[in-house]
Amino acid sequence: MKELATSVAGFPLRLRCLRMGDDICLTLSGGEQEHIGAAAVAQPRPSLADPARTSATASVITLLGHKEDILVRELSLKVARTLNVTACVVCGIRIQNPTPGMLEEMVAASHGLVNDFLAQMQNAEFKAPHGQHALHSY
Repeated sequence: MKELATSVAGFPLRLRCLRMGDDICLTLSGGEQEHIGAAAVAQPRPSLADPARTSATASVITLLGHKEDILVRELSLKVARTLNVTACVVCGIRIQNPTPGMLEEMVAASHGLVNDFLAQMQNAEFKAPHGQHALHSY
């Protein structure tokens, strides 16, 4: 399992990756308590506008009272289309009484961790059959 971490306003933020064959499951957690707030699964497909490009479609489940749904959807779509794999992102970030600025920082840091992860994966030399990344490099 690969892990990347940072902190935002003194709160930890952790991205963990679990490979499941050629698929990827990412967990993004942090704040005051790790938990499951929302999950999204994205699947790559040819773009409707340009079939030569890869796009993705996603399904999202959000637990009652949680607001991570937009974030997990964005991140799962990004991972699926960038690596051409089925990607699941599960997220739970709990901060009591956050300021709007803290929330923006947490979302930006979450995207930053996923971008760092994707950069590492794109630098990997191993490829799966049919052009998918095999993710065997770490």
